[in-house]
Amino acid sequence: MARILVTGFWICAITLLSCYAAVYWDTGMQKKKGEDYLEGLEYQKVRPINVPVIAEGAVQGYIVATLVFTADAKTLRTLTVSPQTFIVDEAFRQIYADETLDFRRLSKYDVNGLLANVRRSVNERMGADIVKDVLIENFNFVNKSDVRS
Repeated sequence: MARILVTGFWICAITLLSCYAAVYWDTGMQKKKGEDYLEGLEYQKVRPINVPVIAEGAVQGYIVATLVFTADAKTLRTLTVSPQTFIVDEAFRQIYADETLDFRRLSKYDVNGLLANVRRSVNERMGADIVKDVLIENFNFVNKSDVRS
């Protein structure tokens, strides 16, 4: 009788330990899958920027641009300073200083060159290849007469 009782306890203990080990192993695998899932490129939208267009000594209107950038998700989590501020600053500088952007004489604009310059300048200022790509979500010109006072 004691032998049957010890065998029953032994079977229960082995069953409980094997279930515990299976659940523990399965949750450990899910954590690794979740970490791998979070890796890769992350898209972040930058706040809209308003760049004044000055011609003939007066403000003629404003360029309103919304940019999106991609960066490595793991790298973004480790940064102490967000690249968004640098992207806004560089985009403003590039658009404001560009002499070829004239809305009185419309022609094709080198958007790819602008975005490549913004990406290159931001990466130089941050000291690493953080920003992988800069994309345009919105790029409009608003005439001064269309702006409410």
